Amino acid sequence: MRIAVGSDHAGYALKSTIVDHLTAAGHHVVDLGAESAEVSVDYPMYGHAVGEAVAEGRAERGVCVCGSGIGIGIAANKVPGVRAAVVHDVTTATLARRHNDANVVCLGERTTGLAEALDAIDAFFATEFEGGRHQRRIDQISGYDADASTPAVPFTTNDQKRQQPTS
Repeated sequence: MRIAVGSDHAGYALKSTIVDHLTAAGHHVVDLGAESAEVSVDYPMYGHAVGEAVAEGRAERGVCVCGSGIGIGIAANKVPGVRAAVVHDVTTATLARRHNDANVVCLGERTTGLAEALDAIDAFFATEFEGGRHQRRIDQISGYDADASTPAVPFTTNDQKRQQPTS
């Protein structure tokens, strides 16, 4: 599988280990930076770059790493078509793929131990999307890429008030 990876300086060490791990597993890894833990860089550009690589089809999936995984994941999710998920362990990585069809996995170097991170990476890449009832929800999310002001799929229950978000 072709995988785009990116990190800021705070995620550099974990990203480098993940690159080696994925390469050893036979994946083609495209490392989009950062190039060092020594020089402070801003995570948004790296999260966005990974997201673009996935959305444009230059990579099938992506991996983002920063201190917490949160900021870089927010940046990746700004790219239409990206479903980036912050994961902490095998369970969250598996559910991100199985239920949410996540195409970018985000980890925090400061929040996830090395063994847990590598196990989560393996689970993420080994898990297929379940589809079924989850596809309807993915379609709703994808609809927001085109028009963030309206629900992507009409509600199908009589209890629309309960289902509508409140302002």
